[in-house]
Amino acid sequence: MKWATRERIRMDRAASAWLILRFVDKDAEFEFVPTKGALELAHAKDAIPFVIPGAELSRKEGKVTFDAILEKYELTDPALHKLALIVREADISGSSAVSAEAPGFRAILHGFFLLDMPDPDTLRLELPIFDALYRFCQGKHIRD
Repeated sequence: MKWATRERIRMDRAASAWLILRFVDKDAEFEFVPTKGALELAHAKDAIPFVIPGAELSRKEGKVTFDAILEKYELTDPALHKLALIVREADISGSSAVSAEAPGFRAILHGFFLLDMPDPDTLRLELPIFDALYRFCQGKHIRD
């Protein structure tokens, strides 16, 4: 399936793309569209929009799109929910950080944003970081 999000990916867009690719649609194709008219462009490309204002899969009520995807696709893995906490805290300014990992994770992902690479390259390089953090969350859950 095709999926569309706004260009210049950052925390929630990258995290959601990783979640989609690893747990929802292993053959996902991503379109990175301009912010202006993003929802309309996603629909014109016959793509499922995510992290786009007005889309079903978007930030709502203090939760990020990663949370919305977990809910919609009924993903119950405890490690994914721990990862969601880290993503939420790293993405939402002023959230009460209870996760020690969130500030460092935010710095790493923001550093990729500052490199100003093409979105497909950024996502390709970030996927192993999400894989590693997910694995960390699996181990953390076992010890907690």
